[in-house]
Amino acid sequence: MLIIDDTGFIKKGTTSAGVSRQYTGTSEKIDNCQIGVFAAYTTGHGRAVVDRELYLPKSWAKDRERCREAKIPDERTFATKGSGPGAWSAAALPRVCPPPG
Repeated sequence: MLIIDDTGFIKKGTTSAGVSRQYTGTSEKIDNCQIGVFAAYTTGHGRAVVDRELYLPKSWAKDRERCREAKIPDERTFATKGSGPGAWSAAALPRVCPPPG
């Protein structure tokens, strides 16, 4: 089973990649934080984190200079939290769980 979940990392500053005021379940409120989205694969034999992605808020995606200063590649664009994980988790699954045969 593939599990997708996000978590917030509370931050005090404004220069960490992707940090902004946004809702996080970590503090259960709008807070200054980064959001990481994680994919984990689990079976009856164990579990492992197989992929992760930093959520890039729209305010960051529009500010390419700020992105460059934080070492975020130019090809990174804004994606809603719901749309981002689907594409990369679908790509991650065959790497960690190849088809039988």
